[in-house]
Amino acid sequence: MYALSKRAVRSRAMAAQGAADVVVHSISNLYTMDRGAGDKSLLGRVEDGAVAFKGNRVLYVGPTRHAPKGTVEIDGKGYVGFPGLVDCHTHTVHAGSRADEFGRRLAGAAYTEILEAGGGILSTVNATRAATEDELAESCRQRLQRMVARGVTTVEIKSGYGLTAQDELKMLKAAARCRDVVRVVTTFLGAHTTPQEWRDHPQGRQGYVRDVLENQLPLVARYADAIDVYCDKGAFTLEEAVQILKAGKAAGLKVKAHSEQVAYTGIAEAAAKLGAVSVDHLERLDDAGVKAMKDNGTVAVCLPGAQLYLRDTPPPVDLLRAAGVPIAVATDLNPGTSPVHDLWLCATMSCITQGLTMEEALLGITKNAGLALGEPTLGWLSTSSVADMSLQKPPPGEPPIMQSILQHMTGHSTHCVIRDGVRVV
Repeated sequence: MYALSKRAVRSRAMAAQGAADVVVHSISNLYTMDRGAGDKSLLGRVEDGAVAFKGNRVLYVGPTRHAPKGTVEIDGKGYVGFPGLVDCHTHTVHAGSRADEFGRRLAGAAYTEILEAGGGILSTVNATRAATEDELAESCRQRLQRMVARGVTTVEIKSGYGLTAQDELKMLKAAARCRDVVRVVTTFLGAHTTPQEWRDHPQGRQGYVRDVLENQLPLVARYADAIDVYCDKGAFTLEEAVQILKAGKAAGLKVKAHSEQVAYTGIAEAAAKLGAVSVDHLERLDDAGVKAMKDNGTVAVCLPGAQLYLRDTPPPVDLLRAAGVPIAVATDLNPGTSPVHDLWLCATMSCITQGLTMEEALLGITKNAGLALGEPTLGWLSTSSVADMSLQKPPPGEPPIMQSILQHMTGHSTHCVIRDGVRVV
């Protein structure tokens, strides 16, 4: 029998206050991601577990035998319980298709060749600019509904395909309109690439950076939770990226950065020293970047979908692990370099292609993903967390343990999803 932690004692005391609205009980294995719960492991596993909800808060987490009664009771026997998943890096608002580009790349075409022919990210920019806010919101909503059906309850959504003040604002507004489907965290990514009109302009990229700082950021800041920048070869320089991130931070936005993906730039170290909540991609991360991330509490976000589609090398997971840097995993859902919609699939890929353990992968799509958004109440289950969870049915013939869910790519199914204390699936 497990010794009760202070949190468990508080949870039991809250349960004694009265009946819950919703109780999920008899969960074969409940992974709370709360190290102080259950078996005291990293994943806080509770056998025959239960979670009770009262309104939009968690009333109780622990063994079923101590759970309160509920107005609605859901039997979790034979299922695996998890907190609501958190996809902490996506480009879910976009228009247009790049399916043809995928075929051309498989046939050997270089990305620069595709870009020069009007494809690549600039084709997504053109399509997104042409789309209405209603159209963007509707396609985003459909993508998010599929994520929720797999147990995702929080999604970070970036702008970055508008690249004008009004089009970036349109993207962020479209994302915000989907908050009835899932918890949405918005990120302004005006510095994603230089649009064609500025490539042809005498002031070039420097002129576009001024546009981001002087026109876009002042307009969109109140609609965004964070600011991001793509600092890389062919994109924005370290000096430009730091200037943009500093301006975003001064505007009250959390700092994030696409970092060290194609070429080393030093942005991971610089962003971490600015207090970034996360730096993402990291295939070319160096020791100095790792140290800065550790010293400043910055989360490393691994994006195995992009690594797979670009046939790239993995980030230095061993260095991050040795330094104690929290690691998150996300889909990087976008129409070109990571058209991956399933966060569970990315968790499995992170184990196979990037060297994460299964425990690290699960933390990466739950609690650490919440930290990557600067939201410590996301991605775990306790009376101090958000009231989100899911029940997953293992593949046929497999036991109800997390290893079954991760080993079998997309082989499991979602039985129920609860967000803010309300069953949504």
